[in-house]
Amino acid sequence: MFLTFVTDSGQTYTLEVSADMEMDNLQALLEAESEIPPSEQIITHVDSELSLEPTRKLKDEGITADAMLGLRRKVQVAGKEVAHDGEMMRLQLLGNRDLLEQMKQVQPELAEAAEKNPPKFYELMQQAVRNKHVAETQQAEMLNSDPFDIDSQKRIEEEIRQQAVAESFERAIEYNPETFGMVEMLYIDTQVNKHHVKAFVDSGAQNTIMSPKCAEDCNLMRLLDTRFQGIARGVGTAKILGRIHAAPMQIGDILLQCSFTVTEGSGVDLLFGLDMLKRHQAVIDLRQNAMIIQDIVIPFLAEHEIPKNNHQDPAQLESAEGGGIAQQPSIPPHSGDKFPGSGATLGGSSTASQSHPAASTNTDSNRSNNGISEEKIAKLMELGVGREEAIQALRSTNGNIEYASSLLF
Repeated sequence: MFLTFVTDSGQTYTLEVSADMEMDNLQALLEAESEIPPSEQIITHVDSELSLEPTRKLKDEGITADAMLGLRRKVQVAGKEVAHDGEMMRLQLLGNRDLLEQMKQVQPELAEAAEKNPPKFYELMQQAVRNKHVAETQQAEMLNSDPFDIDSQKRIEEEIRQQAVAESFERAIEYNPETFGMVEMLYIDTQVNKHHVKAFVDSGAQNTIMSPKCAEDCNLMRLLDTRFQGIARGVGTAKILGRIHAAPMQIGDILLQCSFTVTEGSGVDLLFGLDMLKRHQAVIDLRQNAMIIQDIVIPFLAEHEIPKNNHQDPAQLESAEGGGIAQQPSIPPHSGDKFPGSGATLGGSSTASQSHPAASTNTDSNRSNNGISEEKIAKLMELGVGREEAIQALRSTNGNIEYASSLLF
């Protein structure tokens, strides 16, 4: 007969055994497959831990053909033996505060157990794994019952696609783990009208942008030309107050004359855009991690020196005057506060949406109407989660079913 062993991390091992096989022989087979020594193995069946007496047989434990059993690894926590995989997952969760905060929103019971009740955390994790495998088994049986049905064919196609996505993800994790890291933005130290400002260098922004507060701190609001008022359109909208045509800006030992578009809600004090980069023939040298102007090397700020701002992306600026030329600065999100494509990292703060009501209103509307489909909710529910949990996970990942399933399991 065949037995399937499942670990807390979702790995499966299928062994061909006999009902008269003794436990010591079974443990030896498991050691060969999983590399877990017999002394560290915990085997469970139907929520009960099996007796691992060497001479005890499988039939004595009520194990039948095609049964699914749990396999865990013992580890010492506070003097007690617990499952190795579960403890590693719990420690990883506790070590990532952003992920823990996100977990509190999606699965508060699991997050609370991770912090206060490790045994309950392991139990909940095991239950989730069991639910997942039961759902997969039921789905496989349903597809095999009538494989030529159109709906079954679509589900099989989706399963193949999901498997390809998972394989691609695993290869990326193994061979290119650096691609999952967050890239810090490029900032330089400057002085505008003798006031110190940390400027965000963005060659994708067509214009150089300054916040109203920064303009006041630099004593430049008196030079604001309100004839250049407009609306910034992108992720929501922001108001353009006007333009400062010329002001002294010192970068290193170089004194430059720069113009600034004063915009509300940009999320940065000063964005050094493509207009000034081209005017002063600046070079962004990532090998030296510096910007070069007039052969002077200006190093970019280290990570701890970068201001922790929430950037909004005014992707398109329209002039209020009919003959004006549309301006299109692009302010990418700060690596620690937003997640590319979704607008929020796991556990990320919601300050950006609070600061820009128009942006959050548009985003929430899109999510409620288009971001979460019933089909995605149904697919997560097929894995054994409740409807509310599925909806919360999809909302947290902006409708990305792969990230949502990873968050839940």
